[in-house]
Amino acid sequence: MKTLRIVIERSADMFSAYAENVEGIYGGGDTVEEAKQSILDAIQIIKDEFTAENIPTILKDDYEIVYHFDVESLLNYYKGIFTNSALEKITGINQRQLQHYSSGLKKPRQPQLKKIEDGLRKLAAELRAVELV
Repeated sequence: MKTLRIVIERSADMFSAYAENVEGIYGGGDTVEEAKQSILDAIQIIKDEFTAENIPTILKDDYEIVYHFDVESLLNYYKGIFTNSALEKITGINQRQLQHYSSGLKKPRQPQLKKIEDGLRKLAAELRAVELV
């Protein structure tokens, strides 16, 4: 199955989204949810309005959408779910540094990005293994 990679980034006044590996697929909104929906709407318009030869190849067959976030957007998107204290436990990165990342004051280097990603993936794996009785 092919993968449509969508990048979501936060700007000063909105979230923008675009396909990293297909030209012409763009969206945006005040929230991440709106940006995601805008991308889905753009894909549907392409499928409905373009001629068969103008539809990007990836959209003609089965594909999955994978969302790529910059750190600032990810931390802000999940701010209501993860406190900086919780993220510190998950990632090992101190709260002040996480606040700098979420506010855009600092950009994390690759090792810090890996810590954040690994921490979130570990949490996801633990949650997938949970069964409630």
